[in-house]
Amino acid sequence: MNKKQIVLVIAICSLLYSCSGYNVIDYDAPNKWDNIDGDAKLKWRAVHLLHYNTDKDLKMLAGNIPVLAEMGINKIILEVDYHFTFESHPELRQTDSTITVEGAQYLTNVCKENSIDIIPLFQCVGHQSWAGDTWKLLEVYPEFDLTPNAFPNNEGIYCREWDVTNPKVLETVLPLIDEIIDAFDAKALHVGMDEVFLLGSEHSPSTFGQDPAVLYAKAVNDLYNHLVKEKGVEMLMWGDRLIDNEEIRYGEWEASANGTAPAIDMIPKDIIICDWHYGTFDEYPDLETNEFASIPMFMGKGFRVLPTSWRSVENTGNLMYYSLLKYEPKMLGHLFTLWSSHKGDSLLTYPPMVEGLKVGRPFFE
Repeated sequence: MNKKQIVLVIAICSLLYSCSGYNVIDYDAPNKWDNIDGDAKLKWRAVHLLHYNTDKDLKMLAGNIPVLAEMGINKIILEVDYHFTFESHPELRQTDSTITVEGAQYLTNVCKENSIDIIPLFQCVGHQSWAGDTWKLLEVYPEFDLTPNAFPNNEGIYCREWDVTNPKVLETVLPLIDEIIDAFDAKALHVGMDEVFLLGSEHSPSTFGQDPAVLYAKAVNDLYNHLVKEKGVEMLMWGDRLIDNEEIRYGEWEASANGTAPAIDMIPKDIIICDWHYGTFDEYPDLETNEFASIPMFMGKGFRVLPTSWRSVENTGNLMYYSLLKYEPKMLGHLFTLWSSHKGDSLLTYPPMVEGLKVGRPFFE
């Protein structure tokens, strides 16, 4: 084989390889962080916290704030949900001991002193139950349930969801959200909206047969109109329902296989998308790449993106590296999630966050 033939074979192989859609990034390369462009930044170093449901919990968290700030955290996404002493609807307080305005203000002041922003999270549409327990909204107002009288004791269902077509739902919920925003003096709110599976279900009298993407977009837009247009705060949401699993095959949890993905072109582009990916690449058997392709996809659509990791030090490092490798100003930084009751020293020593902040420090803004 002569030189020209060799060059031709190499060119053909390269073309076939590129057309296959499979790209290889060497996450184990020595000195890989040196490949990152000098302009790449992790402007947001955020942590999502769960199970801080009382003033006592918030006081404990306040004691950790100076250390978290020293580590590099500058945003806390605090999941509040129904664990607040609501005045507009006291019947929707999850328990008899919930976060008060005074407790929220105390934590907020400590965070401000340490240059950390609090972003409350209120789970909207989905996650209205867990296992056999139904949360307060649908317990008190069962008529707001998307699938009323279906799935007794929540068996055969992931989580209950509220009815996005019933205007009384937001008439009830938006005052709750406003109280939380005001108590924490928040400039942004995370609306959740991950893992929504029941829109258009045969078990949903109000939405059966309708387009899940249109229904999902309606829910997003209704919240956006209130939060951004009326309240003047930024809106964050999880991104899984906006990723088409036929295009980026993360699987039915991290991407949508139930028809909601086209909503991505029906919602405002100034929403911040928290794009969560929790597995190592061997946990995505159908993914034909070792890239987190949804990150550039969201940025290409005009969204700001906050890549989000959980539990795995390896995955956290890979996701941070990929995000910085593909850096654009719309890539905001990184969000560490815990999804458990890590508090005190357990929070401060959480390995994915500790190690992630170490490797990320050169890119802090």
